[in-house]
Amino acid sequence: MLENKEIHISEDEAALYDRQIRLWGLDAQKRLRGSRILVIGMRGLGAEICKNVVLAGVKSVTLMDHTNVEKDDETSQFLVQRTDEGKNRAECSLDRTQQLNPMVHVYKDTESVAAKPDEFFHNFEVVCATCCTTQEMIRINNVCHSRGIKFFAGDVFGYYGYMFADLNDHEYLEEVHHVVSTGYGAKKQKIPDSKMAKRNSRFITLQDVLDFDWASTKGKMLMNKTPETYFISLVLLRFRSEQVLHNAQLTKEEKQKKVLGLKNTVMEEIGISDSIVSDKFVSYCMGELSPVCAILGGVLSQEIIKAVSAKDMPHNNFFFFDGVDGKGLVDCIGTYE
Repeated sequence: MLENKEIHISEDEAALYDRQIRLWGLDAQKRLRGSRILVIGMRGLGAEICKNVVLAGVKSVTLMDHTNVEKDDETSQFLVQRTDEGKNRAECSLDRTQQLNPMVHVYKDTESVAAKPDEFFHNFEVVCATCCTTQEMIRINNVCHSRGIKFFAGDVFGYYGYMFADLNDHEYLEEVHHVVSTGYGAKKQKIPDSKMAKRNSRFITLQDVLDFDWASTKGKMLMNKTPETYFISLVLLRFRSEQVLHNAQLTKEEKQKKVLGLKNTVMEEIGISDSIVSDKFVSYCMGELSPVCAILGGVLSQEIIKAVSAKDMPHNNFFFFDGVDGKGLVDCIGTYE
């Protein structure tokens, strides 16, 4: 995997990415330069991800969204303008994304991801899904996993956010620090040194995660260690799926009541007590908050850059952010069985 097809870095690119090349090396920058990335969902989180990967110097980024700009986008989606309300999100995000880095090819796709055939995703090295239903993410993830395409997913729900990664069998380079001895006799001394070592991480699919048996012995042991945000995300993803299915227009109070009802349903389905999630989360889970988008988008795009450049240990397989408590946590959920 680390063997890379020859990618040419021009003098202008070398000058623009000089700081990054000094940080993670020319080979890593070449791998970035050859990567094509699809970002699904151009709300606040998608905008943050696009900004960061475009500035990193990838080959191309495709912005996909079939929905239109809404008034709520003013609080988090900085790639669109207030005058864009009612227009397609992907199309309105194109110009400002391109201005971030003229050396990156930026494309738009205004079709629904549900209308795309499996073969469409074969055109990318990385697929990042936001604003998708659980079934859409499972389908895309399975396609990517079968083709060795790196898959990421994430969402922001008010003060809460999560990131999921499936890099399949991922090989990367990690800097290992050690001490070497130099000189002889009285002049002998120990000095710090480092070298790059190959490592490998194995990932599982989102479907495997969702199939995890919480009623098992291992599940019971891990339940209290698993971030509450994971279970909150399951509930809110179910709420999104039902909203897409029924296209219901609900008031804030109606949404909160519906979400609480779904909490009981989802917890019962996965075999755990609904008391593991406090009802107070419904007061903090609506809309997108710009600071949460920035934090989660920074982590998610960092993981995309790490995965593509094959530098440093990736997060396997979740990152959760709880803005109510101000906590972020990496956790691995599921098994390889």
